[in-house]
Order: sequence, then structure tokens, then C-alpha cells
Amino acid sequence: MTKKELKVVNIVASTYLDHDVPLIKLAEALPNTEYNPEQFPGLVMRIKEPKTSALIFSSGKVVCTGAKSLLKVRESINQIIKNLAKIKIKIKIKPEIKVQNMVASGAIGMDLNLNGLAMTLENTEYEPEQFPGLVYKLPNTRATFLLFSNGKIVCTGTRSEDKLKEALNKLVKTLNALEKKTVSKKRSKQSAKKTGKKNKRS
Repeated sequence: MTKKELKVVNIVASTYLDHDVPLIKLAEALPNTEYNPEQFPGLVMRIKEPKTSALIFSSGKVVCTGAKSLLKVRESINQIIKNLAKIKIKIKIKPEIKVQNMVASGAIGMDLNLNGLAMTLENTEYEPEQFPGLVYKLPNTRATFLLFSNGKIVCTGTRSEDKLKEALNKLVKTLNALEKKTVSKKRSKQSAKKTGKKNKRS
């Protein structure tokens, strides 16, 4: 049985505060912000606890990144609401959080022949001179995997932990099936060689 593990390392989530945000005023009031409207329309707020970053737009849209769980995303949004209260903006709603992307890393407990996978699997990109990992877009899912020869993996594209687990199980199933095919091909070749040698002797 292949030992597999995958841990969420980053969640990108968005929400809407249902209130206009004066970004210049917010940037002047708080030291943990960056705002350069000539370069980008959003304000960057860095939150110490939990350690996350947020993009805040004047429309009240917020994109939060860096959290490792949905609980931490919620805590980050609450911190933003507290910071807005410092410039006398009261958010009266409980913002709905939408996960846009989950990034997870881990291992599947098996060595991988990336050259073999690149030739066998569809939806792959592999250029070892530029990057040591193989990119594999898992069919019929949002998941894209980065696979390394030592069995380490990175998954991106899913929007829930359930979908993440589904994608991991599907990946392992696909890789195990390929490994069985490779082993059976090797055995049939070996048996063919042995049969050939016997025929020559006789």
C-alpha cells in the first residue's frame, strides 16, 4: 500500500465586505499596509497573526492568501474588519468566504520515473533542463500536480480539502496502475527472452 500524505500550505480565498473602503485613508492610518494606486488598484495589508496577506479593493472586495486552514482565513478576515474599525468603518455583515485555490504539498511514498510518466500520461509538461518537476493536469478535476522523482508532490487548483483528497487518491490510483503495467511488461519481456534462449538450445 502506497503511503501518501498531503498538507495544505496556502489557501487563496476571496470575500466581499459590502462596504466601500477608502484605501488612502486606510494606508495612512495603518503601518502594515502598502498602497501604490499607479501600479495596482488594491491595497496590500499584512497580518501578523495569523500570518497572512490581503488585497483590499475600494469596492470592499478582499482576497486573502497565506492561510493554511479555513479557520485561519476567517481569523484573517476578522483582523481586517478590526483594522477597518480603526478608521471608523463598521462591517455589519459576516462576510461569506469563497476558496479560489488550495495549494498542498506532501509525498506519495514511491519513486517516480518522470521520463516514463511524461511519455505515458496525457496532459503533462516536463522539461528537466529548466525545472526538475513534471506538471500533470489530472483529468476531469481542477487539480494540477507537480511530481518529483523522489515521490514529493505539490497540488494546486482544488477548492476544498475533500476535492484535494479525491485528487490525491485518483493520482495514486493512476500511478499504481501504470507501475503494474510496467512490471507486467518487464516480466513478459523477460519470459520471452528465456523462451527464446530455450528454443536456441533445443
